[in-house]
Amino acid sequence: MSTAIVTGQPVPGSSLEHDLRSLGFEVRAAADAAEAESLLAAVPAGRRVALVDARFVGHPHALRLGLTDPRFPLAAVPGAVTAQPAARQALTRAVARATSADGTTAGAGGAPALAVDSLADRVAGALDADGDAVHRPELGSLVATVPADPQARNEARQAVAAVDDEAVRLKSAVKSRDGFFTTFFISPYSRYLARWCARRGLTPNQVTTASLLTALIAAGCAATGTRGGFVAAGVLLIASFVLDCTDGQLARYALKYSTLGAWLDATFDRAKEYAYYAGLALGAARGGDDVWALALGAMILQTCRHVVDFSFNEANHDATANTSPTAALSDKLDSVGWTVWVRRMIVLPIGERWAMIAVLTAATTPRITFYVLLAGCAFAATYTTAGRVLRSLTRRARRTDRAAQALADLADSGPLADVLRRVAGKGLPGLAVPAVALLGGAAVTAASALTGFGGLLPVAGAAVYVLTSALAVARPLKGALDWLVPPFFRAAEYGTVLALAWKAGVNGALPAAFGLVAAVAYHHYDTVYRIRGNAGAPPARLVRAIGGHEGRTLLVTVLAAVLTATQFKAALTVLAVAVALVVLVESIRFWVSAGAPAVHDEGETA
Repeated sequence: MSTAIVTGQPVPGSSLEHDLRSLGFEVRAAADAAEAESLLAAVPAGRRVALVDARFVGHPHALRLGLTDPRFPLAAVPGAVTAQPAARQALTRAVARATSADGTTAGAGGAPALAVDSLADRVAGALDADGDAVHRPELGSLVATVPADPQARNEARQAVAAVDDEAVRLKSAVKSRDGFFTTFFISPYSRYLARWCARRGLTPNQVTTASLLTALIAAGCAATGTRGGFVAAGVLLIASFVLDCTDGQLARYALKYSTLGAWLDATFDRAKEYAYYAGLALGAARGGDDVWALALGAMILQTCRHVVDFSFNEANHDATANTSPTAALSDKLDSVGWTVWVRRMIVLPIGERWAMIAVLTAATTPRITFYVLLAGCAFAATYTTAGRVLRSLTRRARRTDRAAQALADLADSGPLADVLRRVAGKGLPGLAVPAVALLGGAAVTAASALTGFGGLLPVAGAAVYVLTSALAVARPLKGALDWLVPPFFRAAEYGTVLALAWKAGVNGALPAAFGLVAAVAYHHYDTVYRIRGNAGAPPARLVRAIGGHEGRTLLVTVLAAVLTATQFKAALTVLAVAVALVVLVESIRFWVSAGAPAVHDEGETA
C-alpha cells in the first residue's frame, strides 16, 4: 500500500481522493505544510509516499504517470510529487525546506516563481535545487494543474472533459517508434489485448512467459518436419510476436515494471528466435536436409548485428557533439514520410523478420527460409554498419570515459588479454585499433575454415588472435571506429566455432556448436542489458571463469587439434553446458535481486 498526503482545504466536488484510491493509495489529509510534514514522518519507511495538492485538477492517467511508475525513485507532475522508499530521505529533507520557505519560492535553476502556492510544487523545486533527479513524465494532451481561482478551475475541468483519458492511455501504451509491420498489423489490436490483460490482473511477466511458450511450441512444430507442422509453426510464431508486443504495451498501459520483467523481456526475444532456428534445423534433418550450418550462421549474423547496434549506441550515448553530415542527411530523410518506413523495413527489425520467417516456413522449406533470412540480414547489416561508419568518420565528438568503459565491457576480454594488455603498454593509435581487431579475427576464422580438421594452423591463428585482441584493448576505446571492436570479437569467436564444427564433419557437431554459441551469446546479451540499466557489466570473476572471448577461442582450436572429431563434438557439448550453467546462475541471481534495475526494456524496434 502507498500513502498519499493531500495538502490544503478539500475542494467540493473534486474526484481527487477517489482517483488516488483507485491508484492504490491510502489517502490522508493535511490542512497545512506543518501537518503534512508530521504525517510524512509517520508513514512507514517501506512505503511509497506522495504529496498532492487538494486543488489538483487533471486526468487520472496523469496522476498514474506521475505517482506510480516504479522505475523512478522521485517523480512529479504539477501539483503532485512522490518518492519511493529509497528516496524518502531526500523527500523529507525537501519538505522541511519547503515548509520553512516562502510560498513564492522561485523554481530551481532560476526558474520563474510558482504561479500558485503549492506545497507539492515547492517540494519538487527543492528536490531539483538539491540535485535530486525528479522524473517528470511527458503528459501530452493530458491535464495536470493547480488552478489559481474558480474560473481557472472550471476551465481546467472543461479541458479534462475534452480529452479522453483512456484513449490517451491506450495510445501511449504503444511504442512511439516502431517497425512498419508492428505499427500497421499488430499494434492496432494488440493494445486492446494489453488492456484486456490489465483488467484481468495479468502481469507483463505472465504475457512474456506465454509468448516464450508459444514460440517454443512453434519451434516444436517446425521440428516435426511436416508441411502441417511448418504451417502451424508459422502461425504460432506470429501469435508469439503478438504476445511479445502485448507484454510491453501492458507494462506501459498499467505501469507494471519489475526487475524480473527486465530480465525476461531482455532475454526471451533472443531465446524464442534462436530456439525457432533450432526447430527449423531439426525439422529439415527429419526430411534428410542438414541445415544446421545455416541455422548457426543465421544466429551468428543476427547476434553480430545486435552487437553493432549496442556498441555504436553505447559509444555515442553521451557524446559531446554530433556534427556528422551523414546524421544530418538521415534527419532530412526522416522528414519525408515514406522514406521513414522504407528505411525501417529494409533493416529487418524483429517484426518484419519474424513475419518473413513465419511466411517462408509455412510456404517453403527450412533451407529456403535460411537462405532468404541470411541474405536479408546480410544486406541489413551492411546498410546499417556502413551508415554508422560514415557517421563516425565525419562526426566531431569526444567520447567519454563512460563510453570507453562500456565498450571495454562489451569486448568481454578475459585473463589472457588482460595479461598481454599490460605488456603492450600504450596500445595502438587511431584506426589501427579496429583494423588489428579485424585482422586478428579474420586470421583465426580463415585458418579454421580453410584447413582440414585436426591441424595446428587454427591454433596458431588463435594465438595471433589473442595477441591482437590484447593490442586492441590496450588503451581506452575512444577512437572514431573503436565501437567496431566488440562486433569483430563476436564474429571471430562465433565464426571459429562454426568453422571448426563444420570441418569436423560428424553428425551432431554443428548442433553442439549451436548450443555453445547460444550460451556465449546469452552472456553477451546479458552484459548489454546490464549496461543499459546502468547496473554495470557482469562481475570480473564471471568473465574470468568462462575465459573471455580470446580464451574460449583458443580453447576451442586446441580441442579441435588434439581430439578426434567425435571427441570434439562431445567437448563442445560439455563446454556449452558448462558455460550455460555458469552464466545463467549468475544472471538469474542478478536480475531477481533487489539491486537490479526495474525497467521494461524497449529492446529492438519491433
